[in-house]
Parts: sequence; C-alpha cells; structure tokens
Amino acid sequence: MLKKIIKITIRLSLYLSLLGFFILALTRIIFLVKASSQTFSKDNVPGKQVAIVFGAEVKKDGTPSVVLRDRVETAVELYKIGKVQKLLMSGDNRFVDYNEPESMRRYALALGVPAADIVLDYAGRRTYDTCYRAKEIFGVNSAILVTQRFHLPRALFLCNAFGMNAMGVEAENYYYLKRLRLFWNVRELLATVQSVWDIYLLKPLPILGKPELIFE
Repeated sequence: MLKKIIKITIRLSLYLSLLGFFILALTRIIFLVKASSQTFSKDNVPGKQVAIVFGAEVKKDGTPSVVLRDRVETAVELYKIGKVQKLLMSGDNRFVDYNEPESMRRYALALGVPAADIVLDYAGRRTYDTCYRAKEIFGVNSAILVTQRFHLPRALFLCNAFGMNAMGVEAENYYYLKRLRLFWNVRELLATVQSVWDIYLLKPLPILGKPELIFE
C-alpha cells in the first residue's frame, strides 16, 4: 500500500511539474509572438518622444556592465538619428553605493548626449516599476523601449498594459555567450508569468511621488 501511494505521489508530482513547465513555456511563447510585431531595428522604428532605457547591473566601480552599456549605446544611437528627443533612464538606486541611473547618465554624457535630454528614474527597481512610473510619474504615453532581446517581450507587455503605446528596439551591439543567453531566457520564463500575475492579480504599487512630467 505504501509503495502504491509513493508511486502515485511521484507520478502526480511529475504531471504537475510538466503542467507547470507547459504554462511557463506557453506564456513565454505568447509574449514572443506578440513582441515580434512591436520590435523594430533602430533605422525602421517609428519616432517617439522618449526612449526608456531599462537598468541592469553596475560594476563595483560604478561603471555600467556590458549589458547596460549595450542598452545605453543603443538608446544614444536612437537619439542621434532623431528617433527620440529624450532618454528616460530607469534603474535601481535603493542603496547609497549602487546607482544604475547615474551610471547610465554618465555613460550617455560621455557619448555626447546633452544633460538636458537625459531624465533619470531612481526607483526603477523592477521592469514593472519602470513601466508603471514611466506612465504615472513621468507622463510617458508613447515610447521606444531599449533592452536586450530576452527582456524586450516582457517590457513591451508591461508598458502596453499600463496604457502606453510602446515599441521595442533590441540592444545588440555586443555578442553574449550562449550559456548567458540560455540563463537569461530560462529566468524569463518565471519573470514572464510573474508579470502576468502582477498585472491581473497582485497589482503592486511601486515607489511613487510627485509627477515629474518630461513634456508639459
């Protein structure tokens, strides 16, 4: 009897695991298909007033990681060819010695973007927070989202869910190792489902504050 119960338990666990993976994979596929029609090259993307640059890891010396440099460089290229007027750089700054937006700002300045055209969001701790605050705090209704391919579908889903007319441009100035790309895509399986959960069920409030409209 005990052996039978153990077998049933193992089989049930296996079925539930397969079902869970199927849900994760299906959600991710839907996001990818949807994003394909909203993703453009730098030259072909319709012009918008703002590019939203999503934060990523910053090194201990305060300089941007390769992933973050890629995003900033892509956004700067969009700015220089006249596709956007302002760069909204959103990232994590919850610790005194860790500041993603400032790291992005310094790099963009070094690449020739005027300080007046760089807007910083210090409370973009998550993609959800960045999209929410772009709409509610900075008054962004239409934007080009700049991030890597693995992340762009979720960013597009979230910004569009908050009522923004968002299009995406992939940051692809660097080559990333296959194992890194695999890791990022696997991590996105969980993050994608979490984003659906956040939008339709949890609806968490990020850090808010007084409106800081980019365009009056």
